[in-house]
Amino acid sequence: MENTRLKFISQPFGGVVLLTAINFAFPLISLAQNPTKQSTTQINNYTQKQGVSTATQTVNTKTPRQTVPTARQTDTKYTQRQPDPGVRQINTNYTLGGGDRVRVSVFEVPEYSGEYQVPPGGGLNLPLVGNVSVLGLTTEQAADLITQKYSRYLKRPIITINLLSPRPINIFVAGEVTRAGAYTLSLQGGGGNDPGVQFPTVLSALTTAQGITQSADETKVQLRRKIGRGPEQVTVVNLKEIRQTGRIRQDLTLRDGDTIFVPTATTIDLADARNLASSSYAADPTKPRTVALIGEVLRPGSYLVSEGTAEGGNANNTTGAPSITGQPTLMRALQLAGGITPQADVRNISIRRSTRTGSEQSIKVDLWRLLNSGDITQDVILQDGDTIVFPTATEVSRAEATQLATTTLAPSRIQVNVVGEVKAPGVKEIQPNTPLNQALLAAGGFNDARASRTTVDLVRLNPDGSVTKREVKVDIKQGINEQTNPILRNNDIVIVNRSGIAKVGDTVGAFFNPFGTVLGIFRSLFGF
Repeated sequence: MENTRLKFISQPFGGVVLLTAINFAFPLISLAQNPTKQSTTQINNYTQKQGVSTATQTVNTKTPRQTVPTARQTDTKYTQRQPDPGVRQINTNYTLGGGDRVRVSVFEVPEYSGEYQVPPGGGLNLPLVGNVSVLGLTTEQAADLITQKYSRYLKRPIITINLLSPRPINIFVAGEVTRAGAYTLSLQGGGGNDPGVQFPTVLSALTTAQGITQSADETKVQLRRKIGRGPEQVTVVNLKEIRQTGRIRQDLTLRDGDTIFVPTATTIDLADARNLASSSYAADPTKPRTVALIGEVLRPGSYLVSEGTAEGGNANNTTGAPSITGQPTLMRALQLAGGITPQADVRNISIRRSTRTGSEQSIKVDLWRLLNSGDITQDVILQDGDTIVFPTATEVSRAEATQLATTTLAPSRIQVNVVGEVKAPGVKEIQPNTPLNQALLAAGGFNDARASRTTVDLVRLNPDGSVTKREVKVDIKQGINEQTNPILRNNDIVIVNRSGIAKVGDTVGAFFNPFGTVLGIFRSLFGF
């Protein structure tokens, strides 16, 4: 029996049958248990489509079998920061586009591997398969797509794509920023031996756009991103929360094609506005800002408010306003305009501010709170194009007028001209909100022999260019009141008239003066 078996095996046909049975039994079981192990196959010839007559495979049995590299799993004690479920997360996967430099690796086929610059259209011209568009795909998606293309020609192809050099980040910043528009942000390398690439963030983009304005709503900044070939995604970034707590609940890194929109605030909190102005992503405080002051100020008009030192606003200061420094605030602009007039209502100042959307914001300011309680938030930081309105008070309190005259809201000095029957007539520099009686005393008082002590004339130049003259009854014993002791304004003229006796004397003197002159001539000629 055994001899019969040996004879069967020794026959060519019997040997082929036995080897075939072994090949089907054992190799298939080995591949099923370890599918990652593959024989090293060198492809010498390809399909008839490429112009090759036959396709043969040569198996190199002298080299050990290689396995497909897999990612090493390592244990770590650190935990990844989990995204906040209460905040909508935006897709942060990097998608390929024109300008990226990638490496396409075909495992065990180096002649098909290489580095490529992705053109604007996104098509890669690969060996054997031709043009493959990877525009808007992640590296994993692009690898899967190229694997499908090569599966027609290669047996079980393994494709990997590595991003060698990302393209520059082109973004658009709109809304309440100093300079809205398109920007190109460069990528920066990190530290260490393998620095990699650091992508710019929302905050760096706002800084590049020269910061957000005072009209911005920093709690609802929008980051818009179009993911590949899908719809646009929008996430809301709360910069105020980041500024106050330092907690970043979203990935703020940017991708090519992102849009940042800063909306306009519906209401303005003065305290928040001041804190916003001191942040790194706010407008530069050293940049000059053009504002207009109208109403009850000494010199209404347009002023360039900038950081630095100024004496009363310019080199031609004649009001003695103190030198001031710091950010471009309301108080600084007021000092440039020479201060308020005695009729100003400091409790109801309004700031009209134009927004980037074309609308107008109105901010109410109470400088009386600043003077009495030290509320520094009332000293609003101005924005380019602001219009500040100082209304006229309906009623002037004597105590408030006296207090305002000693503050930095008012000019340190004003000029009035006292003429007529006073002991020292001329231009007098007095403190603002000085009443008529004090101006008369500054001129030395009435000329006892000639002045009319009952009434004086007050001549005033009005803001509209007209001139008014009125008669004021003088009562030295009265306090400040509009009838007998009004508050004087800058460039007022006080005329002290002659008394009745002085007028008669001057008339008689004017009549007899010619005779006295003739008599003097005769005396000189005839000696009598």
